[in-house]
Amino acid sequence: MRAATQVFEGGFADSVLGSQEIFRALMDAMANPGRIVSVGDLAQAPSPLTPVAASIAATLFDHDATVWCDKPIKASEAALGWLKFHTGLELTNDPAGADFALVTDIDNMPSFDAFAKGTSEYPDRSTTIILQVAGFEAQTSLTLEGPGIKGTQAFSPSQLPRMFTEQWAANRGAFPRGIDLIFAGNGLLAALPRTTRILNKEA
Repeated sequence: MRAATQVFEGGFADSVLGSQEIFRALMDAMANPGRIVSVGDLAQAPSPLTPVAASIAATLFDHDATVWCDKPIKASEAALGWLKFHTGLELTNDPAGADFALVTDIDNMPSFDAFAKGTSEYPDRSTTIILQVAGFEAQTSLTLEGPGIKGTQAFSPSQLPRMFTEQWAANRGAFPRGIDLIFAGNGLLAALPRTTRILNKEA
């Protein structure tokens, strides 16, 4: 009974104001790659979804959005039910057909090549991947440069996908095609659009 109740609970207290706050934060993050943007924990979804990831999903997903979720999310009937009820999304088992991807287990996520990268004519038909991370205070820092960054920007997410710098270099090399990344932390978010360059490799 509790799992069924969780499906309906935890959305934005005010759907318009809540989604507007998250959308503004996402636009700020995308325009300023690597900048850490503070947000309120506006949505509360069942585990394994964190409040920030749930808030991003509730803002970006709708009935026209095709979404790929990783195994921990798929294993949670309550989390999937929450996403369906609060967003109306269409789920897919094929990452190459996804508009968005939700990843909670970064160590075991597919490679970037598995996701849609769009086409030269329609580069927007690519996957935006939302990565849940613990925070942005890792000991190892990436140095970023590119559009939206004055000089360079340090970026220290707590976790990154395997072979990240190599995968990201290949992704950037496919421009204008390529995926974009959103990092959902604890009350914080950040983004790496495909135009961002990484100057150093993580240790």
